Amino acid sequence: MSSVPVIAQTAGPGAARAAARRRGAGKNVGGTQRRPRWVTYTILGVVLLVSIFPLYFTLILGSSTPEEISRSALPQLLPDASLFDRFAEVINSDAINFWKAAWNSVVVAVLTSLSVVLFSTLAGFSFAKLRFRGRGPLLVFVIATMAVPTQLGVIPMYILMSDLGWIGKLQAVIVPALVTAFGVFWMTQYLGEALPYELIEAARVDGASMFRTFWSIALPAARPAAAMLGLFTFVQQWTNFFWPSIVLNQNNPTLPLVVRSLQANFFVDYSLVMAGIFLVTLPLIVIFIFTGRQLVAGIMQGAVKG
Repeated sequence: MSSVPVIAQTAGPGAARAAARRRGAGKNVGGTQRRPRWVTYTILGVVLLVSIFPLYFTLILGSSTPEEISRSALPQLLPDASLFDRFAEVINSDAINFWKAAWNSVVVAVLTSLSVVLFSTLAGFSFAKLRFRGRGPLLVFVIATMAVPTQLGVIPMYILMSDLGWIGKLQAVIVPALVTAFGVFWMTQYLGEALPYELIEAARVDGASMFRTFWSIALPAARPAAAMLGLFTFVQQWTNFFWPSIVLNQNNPTLPLVVRSLQANFFVDYSLVMAGIFLVTLPLIVIFIFTGRQLVAGIMQGAVKG
């Protein structure tokens, strides 16, 4: 393409200005340098308000008395200091063991997150980069298990946990969640694009074993996707209610079961229940605040490298 000065000499200044405008417009193809307009900010603002409203409503009800809640759906506009009294009442309640439930939730969420990330990355590396007989049908079978409803496996799983003597113990919640079909699919898709075969071949030529290749080459390359998978698994297990409510009891609960215990009365104190819900949700909010930017940056970096 001719430069603007050459066009000015041959076709005149008007043609040169038109060429400069076209060249400037070409730099913005794809919207890479285009500033967001007010419509974008408006849509994002509406989405943000809709997303925050449940948390705001929880704080409002947690700051109100049962009488105020019965009189109005929105008793006040802003939460007040009585919210902290509700928090203390939930934590120090004799009807529940809040700290034991919190510890159990931490153990379950952390162990399952680490296990899902490790085993899913191992399986994803095998499906994406290794050649073995039956790889395709086996991957299809793993993915197909995601279509099976969890409720169909509750009775046989409960019988198995009962035979093992794990009813009421945390391993009944941890062991069935050590690896997930979604995690295997997620890591297979990511490593298939982000990990070049040349790196694996170079590691094998240097004498690295297959597990050493996985640990030194595949695992660092999978770090962005593994971080997101770990976060998703942590949130899922932290808020999991269905299976723990079946295999655990009030002597060894997790936090969702504790919240259920707050409303297991003839009279439900919704302010107390909402305070408990916020306490359960608070660790997840803190995690997203401190790790959200790093996780998004990691995903974008991995996408560019892939």
